[in-house]
Amino acid sequence: MIPEIKNYIDKLPSPQKEICKKLHKIIVKKYPKLEETLNNGVPSYGDKYYIVGLKDYVNIGFAIAGLTKEELKLFKGKEKSCGILKCMNLRILMRKN
Repeated sequence: MIPEIKNYIDKLPSPQKEICKKLHKIIVKKYPKLEETLNNGVPSYGDKYYIVGLKDYVNIGFAIAGLTKEELKLFKGKEKSCGILKCMNLRILMRKN
Protein backbone atom coordinates (compact mmCIF):
# COMPACT_ATOMS: atom_id res chain seq x y z
CA MET A 1 0.00 0.00 0.00
CA ILE A 2 1.44 3.35 -0.98
CA PRO A 3 1.86 5.85 1.89
CA GLU A 4 -0.80 8.25 0.56
CA ILE A 5 -3.46 5.52 0.54
CA LYS A 6 -2.36 4.26 3.96
CA ASN A 7 -2.65 7.79 5.39
CA TYR A 8 -6.09 8.26 3.83
CA ILE A 9 -7.42 4.97 5.22
CA ASP A 10 -5.81 5.40 8.66
CA LYS A 11 -7.64 8.72 9.16
CA LEU A 12 -11.08 7.17 8.60
CA PRO A 13 -13.37 6.24 11.51
CA SER A 14 -14.55 2.68 12.11
CA PRO A 15 -16.07 0.79 10.36
CA GLN A 16 -15.09 2.76 7.22
CA LYS A 17 -11.40 2.22 7.97
CA GLU A 18 -11.75 -1.57 8.12
CA ILE A 19 -14.00 -1.68 5.04
CA CYS A 20 -11.49 0.37 3.00
CA LYS A 21 -8.60 -1.82 4.15
CA LYS A 22 -10.50 -4.94 3.08
CA LEU A 23 -11.51 -3.45 -0.29
CA HIS A 24 -7.91 -2.39 -0.89
CA LYS A 25 -6.69 -5.89 -0.10
CA ILE A 26 -9.26 -7.48 -2.45
CA ILE A 27 -8.43 -5.14 -5.34
CA VAL A 28 -4.65 -5.49 -4.99
CA LYS A 29 -4.87 -9.28 -4.66
CA LYS A 30 -7.10 -9.65 -7.71
CA TYR A 31 -5.34 -7.02 -9.85
CA PRO A 32 -1.75 -6.68 -8.58
CA LYS A 33 -0.56 -4.74 -11.65
CA LEU A 34 -3.00 -1.84 -11.27
CA GLU A 35 -1.27 1.39 -10.31
CA GLU A 36 -2.25 2.67 -6.87
CA THR A 37 -2.68 6.44 -6.59
CA LEU A 38 -4.51 9.01 -4.55
CA ASN A 39 -6.72 10.62 -7.21
CA ASN A 40 -8.99 13.54 -6.30
CA GLY A 41 -8.15 12.81 -2.68
CA VAL A 42 -9.29 9.16 -2.66
CA PRO A 43 -7.56 5.80 -3.27
CA SER A 44 -7.67 4.87 -6.96
CA TYR A 45 -6.52 1.75 -8.77
CA GLY A 46 -5.59 2.24 -12.40
CA ASP A 47 -8.54 3.79 -14.17
CA LYS A 48 -10.73 0.91 -13.00
CA TYR A 49 -11.61 1.37 -9.29
CA TYR A 50 -11.73 3.89 -6.47
CA ILE A 51 -12.80 3.71 -2.84
CA VAL A 52 -14.04 6.55 -0.69
CA GLY A 53 -14.90 6.57 3.01
CA LEU A 54 -18.00 8.65 3.68
CA LYS A 55 -19.81 9.57 6.89
CA ASP A 56 -21.82 6.35 7.29
CA TYR A 57 -20.48 4.01 4.61
CA VAL A 58 -17.87 3.39 1.91
CA ASN A 59 -18.40 3.67 -1.82
CA ILE A 60 -16.44 1.63 -4.31
CA GLY A 61 -16.56 2.93 -7.86
CA PHE A 62 -16.02 0.78 -10.94
CA ALA A 63 -15.32 1.70 -14.55
CA ILE A 64 -18.41 0.59 -16.48
CA ALA A 65 -16.98 0.40 -19.99
CA GLY A 66 -17.78 -3.02 -21.46
CA LEU A 67 -20.44 -4.02 -18.92
CA THR A 68 -23.80 -5.43 -20.04
CA LYS A 69 -27.13 -3.72 -19.28
CA GLU A 70 -27.84 -6.39 -16.67
CA GLU A 71 -24.50 -5.75 -14.97
CA LEU A 72 -25.10 -1.98 -15.04
CA LYS A 73 -28.39 -2.47 -13.15
CA LEU A 74 -26.40 -3.72 -10.14
CA PHE A 75 -24.89 -0.29 -9.50
CA LYS A 76 -26.23 2.63 -7.53
CA GLY A 77 -26.34 5.98 -9.28
CA LYS A 78 -26.48 7.08 -12.89
CA GLU A 79 -22.87 7.99 -13.55
CA LYS A 80 -21.74 7.98 -17.19
CA SER A 81 -18.31 6.44 -16.66
CA CYS A 82 -18.54 4.47 -13.40
CA GLY A 83 -20.84 2.37 -11.27
CA ILE A 84 -21.02 2.75 -7.50
CA LEU A 85 -21.60 0.16 -4.80
CA LYS A 86 -22.28 1.22 -1.22
CA CYS A 87 -20.64 -0.85 1.58
CA MET A 88 -22.21 -0.25 4.96
CA ASN A 89 -20.57 -3.03 6.96
CA LEU A 90 -17.62 -5.38 6.85
CA ARG A 91 -19.61 -8.63 7.01
CA ILE A 92 -20.37 -8.61 3.29
CA LEU A 93 -16.64 -8.49 2.54
CA MET A 94 -15.57 -11.16 5.01
CA ARG A 95 -16.16 -14.17 2.78
CA LYS A 96 -12.96 -15.78 1.47
CA ASN A 97 -11.42 -12.71 -0.23
